[in-house]
Amino acid sequence: MDIPQSIFYPAAAILGLCLGSFYNVCIHRYLSGQSIAWPGSHCPGCGHSLSWWENIPLFSFFFLGGRCRSCSGRISLRYPAVEALSGAISLVLAITFGLGTAYLVYLFFTGLLIVASFIDLEIFILPDIITLPGAFLAFLASFVMPLAWQDSLLGALLGAGIFLLLQRAYRYLKKVEGLGTGDIKLMLMLGALTGWQGLPILIFLSAALGLLAALFFMVRSKHGRSMQAPIPFGPFLAMGTMIYILWGESIWLWYLGYLV
Repeated sequence: MDIPQSIFYPAAAILGLCLGSFYNVCIHRYLSGQSIAWPGSHCPGCGHSLSWWENIPLFSFFFLGGRCRSCSGRISLRYPAVEALSGAISLVLAITFGLGTAYLVYLFFTGLLIVASFIDLEIFILPDIITLPGAFLAFLASFVMPLAWQDSLLGALLGAGIFLLLQRAYRYLKKVEGLGTGDIKLMLMLGALTGWQGLPILIFLSAALGLLAALFFMVRSKHGRSMQAPIPFGPFLAMGTMIYILWGESIWLWYLGYLV
């Protein structure tokens, strides 16, 4: 059944906002070591149980002035950021793919990437509970997407294999860790999701975005030594993947046209 764009697009955005609220729960509960299911939504500072109107994505944060109604403690900006990001991505996916399998599949994996990325930003860990099952599910998704399962499998093996070689080479040359094992496991999922065809653009964009971020922090640093500070690479891999999913075909066509 066709749904008018005037209904589908706002519904997709609202769905993304609501999912973003759930992603916030997953992120916070993983970082704090709590169960996702229990207890109910509450202020992490004072334990105040949140009313339904304190749980409305984006609206509640601004209505409450970014503070807990009970203890007046500041609410982390991560909460509205995750909700807004999730809502925006859901809307862009809806506009790009319409209501169908591709939209639902990419929306699901977007959620995994958002949760994993914000956890990585906080504690420099990409949870195995996300990356490994995600890799298996991404491979299964190839059977319902316009991507041959052979390409999905090859993408997973090549993606993880390339990053494993990079990790070992950096460790051998620099005698320190430069790439986390979590990034290798994440590449299993991303390679399976995009196929081997997506790896060149995905890796290039991720590296370019990571370099720009490193340069930005180096410039902001008073001592100019931020290039030596660790920077989680998972969020940049996630961004590179989303860019490829949304505009990868256009990028390839532009590149091939540039070569000709």
